[in-house]
Amino acid sequence: MKYMLLIYGNQELWESFPEEEFARVVAETDALNKELHESGELVGAWGVADQSEAKTVHRQEGTPVVSDGPYIEAKEYLGSFTIVDCDSLERALEIAARNPFTRYGKVEVRPLMHEAALD
Repeated sequence: MKYMLLIYGNQELWESFPEEEFARVVAETDALNKELHESGELVGAWGVADQSEAKTVHRQEGTPVVSDGPYIEAKEYLGSFTIVDCDSLERALEIAARNPFTRYGKVEVRPLMHEAALD
């Protein structure tokens, strides 16, 4: 079963990390991702660009409209996500608990229900 592990934060949080601490978290995360890759459980991990670079798309009277955003009323926004493929929710939670970010915030774990049909 595949699970998505999501990390949320905000500019204040990201800027609060001393440079050496941020480098340590990145190195620990890379080491965990390498271990998960070697075990076959890592599907992929991605950092997300700042929300100032995000766009939203909707339709207005049938025409696609692209705007800057998201400008949602939230203190935190998606900073990165990891997809793992493991045997159980318990294993996904174990992996999430090992994420270095859990020292500073929460890692959300969501089961992925189905994949899009590609044929």
